Amino acid sequence: MNFFNAVILGIIQGLTEFIPVSSTAHLLIAEYLMKIPADTASLAFSVIIQLGTTLALVLYFWKDLVAIFMETLTHLKGLGNFKGLPENAKLGWYIIIATIPALLAGYFFKKLVDVLYTQQLIEASIRLFSAAILMALAEFFASRKRKLDSMNWLDALIIGIMQIIAVLPGASRSATTISGGLLRGFDRPSAARFSFLMSVPVMIAAGAYEMLDVLKLPNLNQLIPLVLTGFVFAAIVGWFSIRWLLAYLNKNSLYAFVIYCAAAGFICLGLQFIK
Repeated sequence: MNFFNAVILGIIQGLTEFIPVSSTAHLLIAEYLMKIPADTASLAFSVIIQLGTTLALVLYFWKDLVAIFMETLTHLKGLGNFKGLPENAKLGWYIIIATIPALLAGYFFKKLVDVLYTQQLIEASIRLFSAAILMALAEFFASRKRKLDSMNWLDALIIGIMQIIAVLPGASRSATTISGGLLRGFDRPSAARFSFLMSVPVMIAAGAYEMLDVLKLPNLNQLIPLVLTGFVFAAIVGWFSIRWLLAYLNKNSLYAFVIYCAAAGFICLGLQFIK
């Protein structure tokens, strides 16, 4: 991997982390096309530059996150009595509930995910097809009438469980969580907002956990400048991607992403067949 590769991968990460088309799938495809080997270093690079998009997310929702954090701390005894809590405190507890399934899945399935990651085109096609199917089902069956202030603990748990699909067999994290929100009856902007907010602790945890493997790499001095480059580009592009998607979902459905993911999945299978 070189500086140019790091820039391109950072841009791809920023473009695709929040747009429901699977950032991991697109990074795998890009690494395949740029002949970057699917090894521990490339996996570590991909996970850590997600912290760049996490930074973009934190900056974009900074006021919301601070309010949620402070009110949740103020009402630490609120678990089990959600009805009496302020909206931000409830939202904080719901984010915690939704985060737990993904953290457990990431911990227990990490080795299997690492193995799948070495099969770049196969894993990319799985993630793309999974995202396309979930979004198509969500758009077809969802009522899309609820706002975020009507959320309850069961909604948060179910959306959190949906995140497991993003880990195994693999799909777009934003596609699974937005689809989960739609299937619980939320409108698209509400589903997307909760998807973004609940992804903050998961993305931070994944990046921190992967950092442990990075510190063990023999070529760490060479990797750090590349990771920082990818991080910066992912953060900048990611901020604009969040802004664009929230505006887009105010007036449009997910069907364009369904078509894109399905088409890209078939292209990956075709490349695998040629290979």
